Amino acid sequence: MKTIKNVVLLALVFSMLFSVNVYSQEDEKEEFKPVFLTITTMHRSSDADMSDWLETEKEYHDNVTMKNDMILGSGLYFHYFSEDDSEVIAVTVYGSWGDIEASGDKDSELINAHWPDEDARSAYFKKRNSYYDAMHSDEIMASLPFQISTSSESTEPLIYYVKKNILGEGNGSGFKEYFENITSKNKYVKGYYTHRHRYGANSRDLHEVFVFENFSDIEKAFDEDTRLVKEHWSDEEKRKEFFEGYGKIFAGHGDAIYQNVPELKK
Repeated sequence: MKTIKNVVLLALVFSMLFSVNVYSQEDEKEEFKPVFLTITTMHRSSDADMSDWLETEKEYHDNVTMKNDMILGSGLYFHYFSEDDSEVIAVTVYGSWGDIEASGDKDSELINAHWPDEDARSAYFKKRNSYYDAMHSDEIMASLPFQISTSSESTEPLIYYVKKNILGEGNGSGFKEYFENITSKNKYVKGYYTHRHRYGANSRDLHEVFVFENFSDIEKAFDEDTRLVKEHWSDEEKRKEFFEGYGKIFAGHGDAIYQNVPELKK
């Protein structure tokens, strides 16, 4: 764990550059404090019987995740459109780096309390693990101040469009202006979150997560963005000038779309 800490501290210096450049504390009523997200990419086992998968996962969710006060939020997200249809993404949110470490001990305490019999506990986790392949990947990201809390009355799974950006040579100038005048005003966007690399394969990762009530709203949101852009930058030359600078923020991006499991949301 000490090795991970050292890597994270080095990454912290680089990754904070983006948030400092695009969001001054003078613009905040209160000092922004990031939350930390652990993101585990798992894969469904092709041999597993998934008929009682939700019941099995919900038992852990109700008796461990929901009772662990160090877990601020969590969710499980299934492939909708991505390069791998077996993907299952588990996201857990913590208030601090220390809570990530301490949460494991709390989980163990809750697990032993709910499954005091060792044989029953072993049988449960053998069953739970059978739904997934052994291969998985982990990363840790931290939130940035650009977010819209999810607001939806839908009881159906929500759609999460994840834009996986790679930071370029730009200093982030214009991101705040775009967020405040375009993203935050788009009526089809029911939630929006930005996350910056803390620990993982690429220190230039910056993800934007857009939440929609249904798949068709993604296309409607793109059209709404276009309308809002023309409204905010009505002068064509000023609009062109802005996007010339804005385009330098990212060196490229990839896209993926997932849907959540409402019963497993904290």
